Amino acid sequence: MDLHSIIKNIKVKKVLNLKEDETIDIKGISFNSNTINSHEIFVCLKGEHVDGHDFAQSAFEKGAIALMCEQPLNIEIPQLIVESCQESIADLAATFYHNPSHELNLMGVTGTNGKTTVAHLVQKILEKAHKKCALIGTLGYKLSSNDDYLEAKHTTPQAPKMQETLQKILKADVLNVITEVSSHALEQFRVKNCRFNLAIFTNLTQDHLDYHITMENYFNAKAKLFKELKEGNSAIINNDDKYAKRFIDCIDKKVNLITYGVKNNSDLMAKNIEFMADGVSFDCAWKDKRLNFKLHLNGMFSVYNSLAAIAAGLVNGISLETIKEALEDTRSVAGRFEIVRTNPMVIVDYAHTPDGLENILRAARELTPKNANLICLFGCGGNRDCTKRPKMGKIAQQLCDKIIITSDNPRQEDPQQIITDILSGLSLINPKTVFVEPDRHLAIKLLKDISGENDVLVLAGKGHENYQILADKTIHFDDREEVVKVFQ
Repeated sequence: MDLHSIIKNIKVKKVLNLKEDETIDIKGISFNSNTINSHEIFVCLKGEHVDGHDFAQSAFEKGAIALMCEQPLNIEIPQLIVESCQESIADLAATFYHNPSHELNLMGVTGTNGKTTVAHLVQKILEKAHKKCALIGTLGYKLSSNDDYLEAKHTTPQAPKMQETLQKILKADVLNVITEVSSHALEQFRVKNCRFNLAIFTNLTQDHLDYHITMENYFNAKAKLFKELKEGNSAIINNDDKYAKRFIDCIDKKVNLITYGVKNNSDLMAKNIEFMADGVSFDCAWKDKRLNFKLHLNGMFSVYNSLAAIAAGLVNGISLETIKEALEDTRSVAGRFEIVRTNPMVIVDYAHTPDGLENILRAARELTPKNANLICLFGCGGNRDCTKRPKMGKIAQQLCDKIIITSDNPRQEDPQQIITDILSGLSLINPKTVFVEPDRHLAIKLLKDISGENDVLVLAGKGHENYQILADKTIHFDDREEVVKVFQ
């Protein structure tokens, strides 16, 4: 795309080193000087630890044909001077990829927990109704539920990758897209210029306070998704969440609103809920219709996730009967209450927040025989919100018979300090019920040693992840693979 055409569609304070009659053909967008290709525009993003302006010269030497920056640089190529590269890269990306979301039925799901599962359930429901549906989220993106995931570095991709992915989906003649929308993505303009037809709210509990600092900031970030909805769009809200009313209040009155829940009176409700060893059963009440669902998913959180997905199906004009068929055919999502083996039953889950951990442990307790133990192995991520660590320790001790505290992704933090933070939430450290092993591989071996064949074992925190981030390197590590090796 010609640089002059791009400038017409984005807000630029000043343009340097560009003649009116000069044609500059932009082949792509990059914000990484290590991977930039020839004839791409380099955007000088400012991150937590590095400033893209410091790498502009390197990007130029590797082929950058233009720059987007916040101040003039001593480099003789066209420069677009903008107020904020973080925001303007979203405008640049939408322009370069021709706003693909405007031609798609784009649906977004946000919340602390449940985004991944809800997104996958929505995809299954639409496909059961013969509507092609792509998915973008934590596990990657794919054009259909039968495809393999293509790699994703973030729950919600950066703006250029997001727009590029939407364009690929559109070119593949897939017109429905369900995407997870993280609070970071909303705060960092990654989904700016994405036109959402539907927004889903699952829940809001403590997470990412290392970034947002306060729950109020966290809420405000999530709320952006709903404030952008217009007449003819739809919003789906978990009416049992304590933030429900605040989300509803920030939605335009002309937006179609559907609430769901179990406790509070809602448009869509689950009643007569029964938990079984192989799943959960409930009556789904919608208007004057009631239909029983028997799902191969466990826990109360699965009921809420299913209700959110059911509501999305209804918004898309799919019958309750077809939705029931789709959900009853669905098994668990990778790393989400995934039962890896039985005797003992071993469950791997991505839960890494106090609320998420409590939810999976309560669900696991439902599967634990009366004379058996519920044992949880978990840790907390380094360089992340440290205030949730003692809370998670307290929850694990209260709900489990035995716990093993280990490392998650320690990153640049001392693993022992993270463990100490977790231990500070325990009321009593009994060596017969509380075990500490910083090495996650050895901790899983220990898990085998302290468990019996009737016990239920939960490995929390990493879920689908097949890596572990250490101080100086990232290694291959998959809880599910480790369980198979250790328990063979």
